[in-house]
Amino acid sequence: RVPWFRLSRVVFHPSIFKLKGADMSMVRIIVGGVDTHADEHVVAAIDANGGVLGTESFPADEAGYEALLAWLVSHGEVKRVGVEGTGSWGVGLARFLRSHDVMVVEVDRPNRQHRRRVGKSDATDAVSAARAALSGSAAVVPKTRDGAVEEIRILLVARRSAREQRIQTLNQLRHLVFTAPEPIRCRFKDRPKTGLISEVAKLRPRAGSDPISYTTLLTMRGLGKRIKHIDTEMKTIDSRLKQLIGQTAPSLLELHGVGLDTAASLLVTAGDNPDRLRSEAPWAHLCGVTPIPASSGKTTRHRLNRGGDRHANAALYRIVLTRMSSDPRTRAYVTRRRAEGRSNREIVRCLKRYVARETFKHLT
Repeated sequence: RVPWFRLSRVVFHPSIFKLKGADMSMVRIIVGGVDTHADEHVVAAIDANGGVLGTESFPADEAGYEALLAWLVSHGEVKRVGVEGTGSWGVGLARFLRSHDVMVVEVDRPNRQHRRRVGKSDATDAVSAARAALSGSAAVVPKTRDGAVEEIRILLVARRSAREQRIQTLNQLRHLVFTAPEPIRCRFKDRPKTGLISEVAKLRPRAGSDPISYTTLLTMRGLGKRIKHIDTEMKTIDSRLKQLIGQTAPSLLELHGVGLDTAASLLVTAGDNPDRLRSEAPWAHLCGVTPIPASSGKTTRHRLNRGGDRHANAALYRIVLTRMSSDPRTRAYVTRRRAEGRSNREIVRCLKRYVARETFKHLT
């Protein structure tokens, strides 16, 4: 049997890293932790007892990922790697590790009390990430971000910004109408939103005796054309979203109160690998609709869960509002709960929990 410190060279294989020329029963089991940044990642390796074997930094690129994994394997057999920021700076590293059959767990930022005791550095954060992965306190499987749901997430980013820009531009247009010279104000002040946008986009102002009126009409036409361009962009995005949602979870759109934006938000929260959610209870917790125990001594109570994905929570809230106004079953439930003395807020919280249970069945 060859001691671990006399192992032969590390050999890279496209599918997995292995140690050549060593008895695997004698190979040291290690756990890695990575503190991710924009330009470089700091990695730490610890043994099965939590002892630090070393820390090192590597560039945040493909070559750096290979060197990072080779460095980890040089210390022993990699059991798992805890990575901070698997949805931001660490997304590329997480994809690389998964492609080489390395188990990746998502690690939150270090505990503040621990950080206050030991200080703050990239190396200590990497060690904390490794120990969190070793102890099991960090056991969340991150999203793979490699399928149709990742496409939906990218489209949602553009759609939300376009919607916000449309609202802002429309408000600017209406404000210009309110403060325009009297002939322009009287002409456009009572126009509905759709008619106002179409009419101002067709304006053909000409320079005349009143430069204020000319500049106002010219600016209004530009704002109207901008809104119409945004509308065209959003229609293109919605068409692609409908196609992707139909491929991923077609039955989700058939639920009462679920539209494109709502379905897309729920799918993005679940990710491309919703099988990481073992039941509807973790899904409800991820959406922030499960009450949190807050008991102490003789007092037994629960408090509102203000965590979870807020976009998914807002999507469930929109579904509940729609059903409270148009779904007979939901209206009957609301009437019964009000007769029991429940407030509207309590009823909405209960309904969001029920809707989370229903939507979980349609995520795959």
